[in-house]
Amino acid sequence: MAQTHAPPPPSFRGRNFGITVLVVTQYIISVIHVSLGLVLFFSSPDIYSVYTIIFGVLAAAFAYCLWNGKKWGWIGTVAVSVFVIIVDSLTLLNLPSIPGIPKFAGFGEISYSVLLLFYLSQDRVRTKYKILQK
Repeated sequence: MAQTHAPPPPSFRGRNFGITVLVVTQYIISVIHVSLGLVLFFSSPDIYSVYTIIFGVLAAAFAYCLWNGKKWGWIGTVAVSVFVIIVDSLTLLNLPSIPGIPKFAGFGEISYSVLLLFYLSQDRVRTKYKILQK
């Protein structure tokens, strides 16, 4: 009996389709955050505007590293996602957090970050970035 092989997963320029979607999404999120942060900073500078700019720059830098298969991209993206979950959760619970974070954005940012962490924690993704297996 002939053995059949599963077709390879979709890819783009040698990268898994999931990484491609993740990187494009992270770049879009980065542009939105940096742009919004700069508008806020130049209209009324505060902690939130600086936080937003830094978040956008870090998200773009780590997305670039992910695209290029760097372990730091995986580590940085996970760290930023965990930080966002914590900070937005504190905001939604009316606990001390970064002043100015809008509550309406919290649910979306937390949901996205959880999905991102779920994807990055998959064995095949962790293996690609040389992250220790479970």
